[in-house]
Amino acid sequence: MSGEPVGASSRGRLFGTDGVRGVAGRDLTAELAMDLSVAAAHVLGDAGAFHASVGRRGRPIAVVGRDPRASGEFLEAAVVAGLASSGVDVLRLGVLPTPAVAYLTNALGADLGVMLSASHNPAPDNGIKFFTRGGYKLPDAVENEIEQRLGEKWDRPVGASVGRVREAYGEADRYVAHLLTTLPHGLDGLRVVIDCAHGAAHMVAPEALLRAGATVETIGAAPDGLNINDGVGSTHLTPLREAVVARGADLGIAYDGDADRCLAVTGTGEEVDGDQIMAILALSMQADGRLAKDTVVATVMSNLGFKIAMREAGLSVVETAVGDRYVLEAMQDGGYNLGGEQSGHVIMLDHATTGDGLLTSLHLMAEVARQGRSLADLASVMTKLPQVLVNVRDVAKSKASAPALRAAVAEAEAELGETGRVLIRPSGTEPMIRVMVEAESHDQARAVADRLAEVVRTVCV
Repeated sequence: MSGEPVGASSRGRLFGTDGVRGVAGRDLTAELAMDLSVAAAHVLGDAGAFHASVGRRGRPIAVVGRDPRASGEFLEAAVVAGLASSGVDVLRLGVLPTPAVAYLTNALGADLGVMLSASHNPAPDNGIKFFTRGGYKLPDAVENEIEQRLGEKWDRPVGASVGRVREAYGEADRYVAHLLTTLPHGLDGLRVVIDCAHGAAHMVAPEALLRAGATVETIGAAPDGLNINDGVGSTHLTPLREAVVARGADLGIAYDGDADRCLAVTGTGEEVDGDQIMAILALSMQADGRLAKDTVVATVMSNLGFKIAMREAGLSVVETAVGDRYVLEAMQDGGYNLGGEQSGHVIMLDHATTGDGLLTSLHLMAEVARQGRSLADLASVMTKLPQVLVNVRDVAKSKASAPALRAAVAEAEAELGETGRVLIRPSGTEPMIRVMVEAESHDQARAVADRLAEVVRTVCV
């Protein structure tokens, strides 16, 4: 059983694994959005900061973006009102991917960035993510400070001290131009179908891929405020598989609602997940001498086949807790430049401060074009071991390290040997313990997982 991974830590009451989320209008109200933005302005804003991009000192600057959810309209208005009333100048970016907001926070010299999105969640949900100066996600301590300052009394600016608001929709082109400057090879000759999940990438993704030289067809690129992630995107790959095969494309790319991650499918419709994408990018970067310390950062949920492939290629893997924020922390601490998750969050730290699905897909396709090989051929560098996950609900998470359970895990690990593994992981948000088993065959993984789940039900009560 894996020990405590790098980056594990407690969470605040409101902030979850990636910002504040809930059903918009019920859990995440306009009032809460405004209060959070006021508190964030007090914690992250610095009226005396020197803004390199504009060469002056003055009021703090914030950039605000959102995905196309209908609720994003009123939540954006609330956030902008909270920031401006706190004396923060606001640049409204409009509908853009989360990584675009992170990039523009830095590129425009802003003191903070705000993204309104619930990622791959259905349309009724929404969320608020904050970025610090430089475009980085907030550490736990800063999130906790924002939460603690909710509702505090404060001196309200008046007159010339209130923040000013202006539209900055044209900054989307700055983001696309940045992505294109990172490409080591053009995409000429590639025919790709992209699924934009009726989400935040529906305009910038086709534009970036076309400008990179690809022939692009789209699905899931007609958001109406209510259809985001509805049967499309990286959590629903069937429409993309069918489109790629029907249109004879070389490959397909699926983004999630805020485009901070992506998955791919081959020309025959087979899924290529985040582990396989990282493996392809790692080997390319290693060959060019660009992979820092010959190391990739991955989470405890990455497939054992990925780790075996990296080891056989002479690369090291640093393991972290689940969550791209923990991957980023490990990358920064160790000086690494590639990391990510099986779900498709890939961080290329030479070019971005967070997971960026569009950046990842461009570099993946560039490697396909450069080598003149199919995506399926490139993905065969690793063999995914069958993986079974069992969620055992309504149990005591505090007993996940009970001696009887540890003994059962040790027995299972001895049975699996070097071609399998066991991970027992308490859920971060629910009274549930997750049992994950990888083995040479699906039947063996299922049998071991079911056996350990029964031990959890018996011991963790």
